[in-house]
Amino acid sequence: MPLADTTRAQPLGIANARFYADDDAKALTEEAMRALERERTAIQADKPTSAKTGVRLPPANYLAVSGGGDNGAFGAGLLNGWTETGTRPEFKIVTGVSTGALIAPFAFLGPDYDASLREVYTTMTPAKIYRARGLSAALFDDAMADTSPLAAVIATYVDQKMFDAIAREYREGRLLLIGTTDLDSQRPVIWNIGALAASGHPQALDLFRKILRASAAIPGAFQPVLIDIELDGHKYQEMHVDGGAIAQLFLYPPSIDLSRSGIKRVRTAYIIRNARLDPDYAASERRTLSIAGRAINTMLASSGRNDVLRIYFISQRDSVDYNLAYIGTDFVSAPKTGEFDQAYMRALYAYGYNQAKAGREWHKAPPNLEASTSGQ
Repeated sequence: MPLADTTRAQPLGIANARFYADDDAKALTEEAMRALERERTAIQADKPTSAKTGVRLPPANYLAVSGGGDNGAFGAGLLNGWTETGTRPEFKIVTGVSTGALIAPFAFLGPDYDASLREVYTTMTPAKIYRARGLSAALFDDAMADTSPLAAVIATYVDQKMFDAIAREYREGRLLLIGTTDLDSQRPVIWNIGALAASGHPQALDLFRKILRASAAIPGAFQPVLIDIELDGHKYQEMHVDGGAIAQLFLYPPSIDLSRSGIKRVRTAYIIRNARLDPDYAASERRTLSIAGRAINTMLASSGRNDVLRIYFISQRDSVDYNLAYIGTDFVSAPKTGEFDQAYMRALYAYGYNQAKAGREWHKAPPNLEASTSGQ
């Protein structure tokens, strides 16, 4: 896709199927306003005829779920434990990146999907995610692993029934947003899944599955996903990878200032960071690949901490109540034998579940700010 035409491209011809997060926020703001009108219409329809004199907006709850690979078991456990407490709200907006993108549809649709979410994150194995390629893949292929197994897992859970349910909630004014990275243009993309689901396009479900797979496509490790685009009669393919290449999580673009919207309602943000926020000490081998890998992990960890801080300051600006959950230093488990180790994931799932059941999951500020804010 030529750079000048990137923003004009409309997957499946659906004008509001996606937005570029680094672009002018006008299009995304307009989509939010349309969602607000759908919400008001739904509220009005539920009121008795005698009470239809106006619409008072209920509190709006937002959920952002981060990347983190197999650490997504923490978020899955937390959501299931939260359900058990009876205090888990319905979310006006749910956003997800990477493993958070895989969690997001289940979280969006609520407790009815808790069993499926638990199953995904307590039975996952490397064989269900990828097939390793040979060392020659580093030079002659698009990634070190083939994620066809993950595509099969996604297709099993993300079926037409789920897609139809997402469409119904979209018509009620709720939004499900998934982040990927357009690698060619180096731009963050926000996919409007509800609009896809409500479009009725015969290829929309397949595109949704590709988006989920793309959001979890760690560059170099997992193969990228090619999204078909047609513009002015010409066909193109965009290369999309893990949204975490740009941001580990997002709530809404900073250019959207809710404090100036003029819309009065109570807003609460819940942020699930599927990672620890303290430094992860490990002695690095004095070898090229070891040093490069450790450096990349350090950059990703720093990016995740910066995302948590960014959302905190945006929330403060917009008077949105901020609540952060993350893997604490009190989590202990048997040493991991590799990525997607079942024993590790089950222990982490139980940790998140118990944190929520005990009411210890939410922090009112990132850890490096929490001490100062608690004294105010």
